[in-house]
Amino acid sequence: MKYASATYVEETRLGFIFLRTHTWQHHVLRVAINDLKRVIGEPLPQGGCLVDVGCGQGRSFRHLRDTFRPDRLIGLDADPHSVDLSRAEAKRENIPVELIVGDCAHIQLPDATADIIFCHQTFHHLVEQERALDEFWRVLKPGGLLLFAESTKAYIDTWVIRWFFRHPMHVQKSADEYLDMLRGRGFVFEPSAVSLPYLWWSRSRDFGLLERWGIKAAPPVGQREETLVNVAARKPLDAT
Repeated sequence: MKYASATYVEETRLGFIFLRTHTWQHHVLRVAINDLKRVIGEPLPQGGCLVDVGCGQGRSFRHLRDTFRPDRLIGLDADPHSVDLSRAEAKRENIPVELIVGDCAHIQLPDATADIIFCHQTFHHLVEQERALDEFWRVLKPGGLLLFAESTKAYIDTWVIRWFFRHPMHVQKSADEYLDMLRGRGFVFEPSAVSLPYLWWSRSRDFGLLERWGIKAAPPVGQREETLVNVAARKPLDAT
C-alpha cells in the first residue's frame, strides 16, 4: 500500500486493531479531549474550521464535533486505509467531514485555513517534526489554537509500547522538549494551558496498580518522568 509520506512508519497489525477499540476511544481520546477542554478554559471555541491531523480511523470525530461544533471538519492521515475507515466512521456517526490522504509535513490546505488544529498522539509518529510544525503554523489562522496531546519518550521507549507498536525512536522527546519546540516555532501558552497527565495506562512499570491498591502515592510533578503532555497553544494574532 502506498502511503502519503515517504517517512511514514507503518503501524503494527495489533496496534492498528487497538486504534479501533472502545478502550482507545474512551480511555485515551475522550480523556485527552476533556483535559484539553479544561486547559483551554471557558468559553470553549465553537464553530469555524477544525483540522484533525493524524485522524487515524476517525474515532475522534464524534468527540470533536460534540466539543467544538465546527462548521467545517477536516481529517488528514498518511495511511489510505485509515482514511477509508475514517470515512466509514463519519458516515456511521452522521458527521460531515472532508478527508485528505496526506503528510503532516506537506498539508494540502491553503494558508490560514484552520481555527483549530487537533494533534492527538500523532506528533511522535512523525519523522519530519519541524516541518510538520511549520505546516501547522501556516495552516492555522492568526489567533488559532493548536491542541497538542502527545506521549513522551519516557512512555514510547518502554517494553510495552515497543512490543505492540512501531515508532521512529530517534525523534522521541520529553515533555519539556516538546514544549520548547512549540515555543521555538512561535506558539504561545501560559503555564495554565499545559497539563502533564500521569494516567495509569501510560505507566508501563506498574500501570498505577500500587496507587490504586493504596500501597504508595503517585510522585508529584517535578519528581517523576512525565509520560504525557497536553497543551493548548495559540498562534499569536499578529503572526504572519
